[in-house]
Amino acid sequence: MYTRRIFPVLGVLKWTRRHIFLFIFLALIPVFLFDVIGLKWLHVPWLPLGVLGTAVAFVVSFKNNASYDRLWEARKIWGGIVNASRSWTIMVKDFINNDHTVEDRTEAKMLAIKRELVHRHVAWLTALRYQLREDKPWEMHLKAKRSNREFRASKYRVCEDVEDQEGAIRPYLTEADYKEVFAKGNQASQLLGIQSRRLKELMKEGLIEDFRHMEMMNMLVEFYSLQGKSERIKNFPYPRQFATLNYLFVWIFILLIPYGIMEGFESFGEKILGVLNKHEEQTSLMHVVQETIARHFVWFSVPFSALISWVFHTMEAIGENTENPFEGGPNDVPITDMSRGIEIDIRQLIDDTDIPEPYVWPNDIVM
Repeated sequence: MYTRRIFPVLGVLKWTRRHIFLFIFLALIPVFLFDVIGLKWLHVPWLPLGVLGTAVAFVVSFKNNASYDRLWEARKIWGGIVNASRSWTIMVKDFINNDHTVEDRTEAKMLAIKRELVHRHVAWLTALRYQLREDKPWEMHLKAKRSNREFRASKYRVCEDVEDQEGAIRPYLTEADYKEVFAKGNQASQLLGIQSRRLKELMKEGLIEDFRHMEMMNMLVEFYSLQGKSERIKNFPYPRQFATLNYLFVWIFILLIPYGIMEGFESFGEKILGVLNKHEEQTSLMHVVQETIARHFVWFSVPFSALISWVFHTMEAIGENTENPFEGGPNDVPITDMSRGIEIDIRQLIDDTDIPEPYVWPNDIVM
């Protein structure tokens, strides 16, 4: 996500510059045929084109609203993970004790048990974010786009693309847990399963009494629920039929726009000529220049056509790049930074050592 107060407009222009050149080229073709070749019939009435533009605006708005809802829901899910992680750590810190055991354990042993549970939770966070960063078929085309690849290479980094998942998780697990987790699929679910089994062992040893064990199990159920909600957004795309038709409608409108606004600009030029013909002095340089501009005023439709096309296409592209909030784009939910923040927070709660530093993100893009 961007952390600046204002989204960088120059960055957007650079990101869309190839399409801007394309829109100018598409607008030049009909104007050339209309004004130079003399095909004066080559235009589209504005009324049906305006109706089409209104419909396209509604379709683009619908897609952007749906994309924002997916993004905002993902942010709320990870806000829940933040809160639940703190609650889990407080339970680990205060619920696990020697009150109901026959054999008292030393403070060092108790701290080791608490560190084990908290570290395994950090491993769950890590495994979950790696699963959410995996590429899905409907996300691949966005990463393959040249403008997106250039922006990613120059402006920000995705840790999950450059750091190995197994290497990121291994420091938080015992060798036995590590082998068990990576012997099966869905590492995040396996880690919660190991947490549940470990709580059962601690209850049998008398380190957790029954009611507290039930409360801690409820927290694991909450983690499963939050993980499932994240996977629902990740594994179910914005419906492809809507996305495809939205893309086609926008491009149909973009291709027709130059043909729809030429006649209006030509009419305006004729009005200017009518005013100029009433001037008493018609031989001055200024008059000749104005008359020349008026006769070819239709060429001013090129920048306006490109502007309208750019607005519609950019809004469609923003919705397309926002609909997958975990793929690793600059506008996504910053799950990597949030995971590191949770890790620092919960490890400080149990007075752990060797706590990592927060990530430093370049160019105000937090991942």
